[in-house]
Amino acid sequence: MDNLLEWKKHQRKQLITAREALPADVHQQWSEAISGLLKQGLSKLQKMTIGIYWPFRGEYDPRLIAEYFIRQGASLALPEVIGKHQPLCFREWLPDTPMKEGAYGIPVPAETRAVMLDAVIIPMVGFDQQGYRLGYGSGYFDRTLATYYPQPLTIGIAFEMQRLENLYPQPHDIAMHYIVTEVDIFRAENHGLVPASVIQNFDE
Repeated sequence: MDNLLEWKKHQRKQLITAREALPADVHQQWSEAISGLLKQGLSKLQKMTIGIYWPFRGEYDPRLIAEYFIRQGASLALPEVIGKHQPLCFREWLPDTPMKEGAYGIPVPAETRAVMLDAVIIPMVGFDQQGYRLGYGSGYFDRTLATYYPQPLTIGIAFEMQRLENLYPQPHDIAMHYIVTEVDIFRAENHGLVPASVIQNFDE
């Protein structure tokens, strides 16, 4: 595609505007559906160290399921921006962890230790039919994932209204392992998104 960066910038603006305009009751309904799917469909997360995020600009709020995962034995961590072109630093987080203001005005844990992740729940501005993610354009998650070998389990979170046909991925782009919307959990495989409802032994 010609001028891919401009196209992505335009899509990003439209998708964020639409998400922020969602009525509160619709946002709550869709968020509750995503929470239910995360609890029921990805039991493998329950003993892992999971990176989550502090919600921004109408995103699904993963804090809704934080206490559930903690009760199941998981450890949670929130990202901190430590430099403009640096990977994110994930710090241990509990609901009562003291917080401080970080980059973009997003709270980050104040004094907890940095951890390595087994899995990371990633907010998406948009996603496509192959499981590729459209972010905010800063590249923080991409740089972070590039520091891991093997890769942590990646779970992209979005609403169905943020689905696009094709994001024209570049050679350096990496598809999510899973995408969760209010409709279902989808696994990215064979260059397509396959819903949990049609996969046997989905959570292996």
